[in-house]
Amino acid sequence: MNSYLLFKSLHLIAVISWMAGLLYLPRIFVYHADATKSSELKETFKLMEKRLYFYIMNPAMILSWIFGVLLIHSIGIETIQQKWLIIKLVSVVILTLYHFFLLRCLRGFELEVNQYSSKFYRIANEVPTLLLIIIIFVVVFKPL
Repeated sequence: MNSYLLFKSLHLIAVISWMAGLLYLPRIFVYHADATKSSELKETFKLMEKRLYFYIMNPAMILSWIFGVLLIHSIGIETIQQKWLIIKLVSVVILTLYHFFLLRCLRGFELEVNQYSSKFYRIANEVPTLLLIIIIFVVVFKPL
């Protein structure tokens, strides 16, 4: 079996799972930020957020990184000097930082000290979309 294609397939599965979480969690935050004082509803959001982050997003992010590194290794470490790969890696680092920013937001909701409005989360929800577009175009076209 071709290890490159195996790593690529597993990388894509992990990235799709990670992106689903990165796009969905801020949407839950929108509803959570708009929730009234109903403790039952807020507890439901907290449970949804926690499960999504720790059971789906974290493993998917870790696997995305592992299979991404294995892909770089399988095509040759010298490819890391190519500009398209540098742009992709910088974008993935930004996505990873965004991932941990969402953890900070999750902790804020958990402690009932959320700092942001639902409008903020609506706007923040566009960050992974923009980075995804950049990553896909750079990887497919390798323009630089």
